[in-house]
Amino acid sequence: MATPSEATFEVAIAGGGPVGLMLAIELGRRGVRTLLLNDRPDTSPHPQANATQARTMEHYRRLGFADRIRATGLPPDYPTDICYFTRYAKHELARFSLPSSRDARAIVRQLGGSWSAAELPHRGSQMFIERVLLDEAGKLPSVSLRFGWRLADFEQRGDTVVLAAEPVAGAAIAGSAGSASVATEAPGPQRFEAAWLVACDGARSGVRRALGIGWTGETGVQRDFMGGRMMAMYFRSPDLYARIARPPAWMYWTFNAGRRSFMAAIDGVDAFVFHTQLREGEDPDRIDDEMLKAMFFETLGDRCRVELLSRSSWLAGHALVAERLRDGRVFLAGDAAHLFTPTGGLGYNTGVEDAVNLGWKLAAVIRDGAPPALLESYEAERRPAAIRNTGYARGFADSIGLYRPAEGLEDEGPRGETLRREAGERLLAHARAEFNIPGITFGTRYDGSPIVAPDGEAPPPDRADAYVPTSIPGGRAPHAWLPDGASLFDRFGFGFTLLEVAHDGREPVRDAPGGEGLAVPALHVPGLKHLQIDGDEARAAGLEGLYPRRYTLIRPDQVVAWRGDDLPGDVRPLMYGPAC
Repeated sequence: MATPSEATFEVAIAGGGPVGLMLAIELGRRGVRTLLLNDRPDTSPHPQANATQARTMEHYRRLGFADRIRATGLPPDYPTDICYFTRYAKHELARFSLPSSRDARAIVRQLGGSWSAAELPHRGSQMFIERVLLDEAGKLPSVSLRFGWRLADFEQRGDTVVLAAEPVAGAAIAGSAGSASVATEAPGPQRFEAAWLVACDGARSGVRRALGIGWTGETGVQRDFMGGRMMAMYFRSPDLYARIARPPAWMYWTFNAGRRSFMAAIDGVDAFVFHTQLREGEDPDRIDDEMLKAMFFETLGDRCRVELLSRSSWLAGHALVAERLRDGRVFLAGDAAHLFTPTGGLGYNTGVEDAVNLGWKLAAVIRDGAPPALLESYEAERRPAAIRNTGYARGFADSIGLYRPAEGLEDEGPRGETLRREAGERLLAHARAEFNIPGITFGTRYDGSPIVAPDGEAPPPDRADAYVPTSIPGGRAPHAWLPDGASLFDRFGFGFTLLEVAHDGREPVRDAPGGEGLAVPALHVPGLKHLQIDGDEARAAGLEGLYPRRYTLIRPDQVVAWRGDDLPGDVRPLMYGPAC
């Protein structure tokens, strides 16, 4: 039986996918006593999300393990192209070329404008990323990871949430992951208490259903593709690349009248995950392994050796957001809060942003004396962001799923060639729209948030394909590479940062020669870093244009909270809201 110290936590997390693990890391890095319950005994063994967007990579960089993430999955020199075929071993229709992970490290330092970033996207399976996140969470002494444990029930009682959890099989029963052991005999149900509970327990969230929180948006959308029941197969094939006989790609799509699908390369050697939309009359419960392989061979237009590793079915056609993201001391995040059709790769990445947003706010209330009213900003910021992103994903699904192949597309001869050329042009335009999305990646804004101080300047229009770096409060702080080769983001503090940029030849004001900081009460706040950039460095990095005010207050999630030319008398209300 757990001791009282083991049974009492400040935050409990239901669900150990990427969102739950990311939240545990954000809290654990801030010393928050955190319990994570996950009903699987280990991280996911089946490929799910395959695209880590650049903004998510920037957060991994902020936490110090972006390089570990980028080293997962495909080989460093493997291209991350997106290709469209009639069938994988037949006609290639279009190819949208993207860099390998090795090239991305070099290219990012040469980019500006919409792609001015500390990191570029990474194409790698979620199952590899979860392993890194689990390892990073396991290093944190304040985090207790209990994989193989199911949240059976919970009840809000005043200022606590009482949890009932029970082991599934092989439950980790001790401390943090770094010291956890596996029970030889599963202990019985246990009771835990936490000040807050966060549901990261997926699309079928038991927590959300127990709270009676429904969905808003649309579901059950029918399309020729990406709208209806889908089957997935994770498999190995040592000769598939030879059968395709084209330069390798990260993502393979088929476009034909018979069976539409997409497939992602997992390790660049012989592992792949294949998804196909079922046709009318195809019952997933009646499809055995050989039938599923036959569907793949139909899509391939050839046969090859296939070792089936795992399989699943899922439903495309969702664009759903929970009616609310909070009920008292319980919050929803990730797929428990929003559900996507996976076009654009937005679901997992939106969930990581949820974890980052909520993590620093919970820690501020628990550790830094911020008012509980700060937590009201979570729903105010993240629910509109979820509605925005599910809308973009729905648009991408319509673009690819409502576009039907013309009769004769696969025919040999001049007419077939013409149809394939036209389809290729249309599909390449779609690929650019779905996979070149800096506006979606970097352009989330929290205008109207109770902890964002507007200054009267209107933000740029919200566009998927373009991002305009701006320090207007409410959006991501603009990035720049500094003269010494460092990322500006690497200079920010882990908490709040007050960035002071010299303008008009004026250098940052220091309180004494060689001293750091300003001797003013506004800056006497724990966890606030005062970052000063002098005139030469600011001009070389182009910061004067990106940060036109002398002072810019940047939140722990790298969002601009306030800017101005004069310091306020007290910075705490700008950090945590008017209740301070």
